[in-house]
Amino acid sequence: MKNRKNKNFPVLLFVAGGVLLLFTAILLTLQNNSGQAVQSPSVSNEHDEETYPEIKRVSVDDAKAALDAGTAVFVDVRGADVYAMSHIKGSLSIPLADTEARLIELNKAQWIITYCT
Repeated sequence: MKNRKNKNFPVLLFVAGGVLLLFTAILLTLQNNSGQAVQSPSVSNEHDEETYPEIKRVSVDDAKAALDAGTAVFVDVRGADVYAMSHIKGSLSIPLADTEARLIELNKAQWIITYCT
């Protein structure tokens, strides 16, 4: 009889783990659905020009050409810790929360390209 209990233990462990995963998935779904009314708009892979129509979007090809030619200043608006991990060579680090206070550091006559990814 003891041998039979040992054979059932992995099955019970597997079933219990599955139930726990299912329960977690349900809780996460409920949490996400309940918070949608107060969350900011969802982020998609496509730029939402309708949200900020006054902001001109720059294609990757145009940004790369400007970088290669040195015709634009690149501003990384992520936090300083993320900037330190990786950034475009020569870009400035001006976290989004600091942009208004640090606008004087930028030459308005230059093409300024901001990025966050």
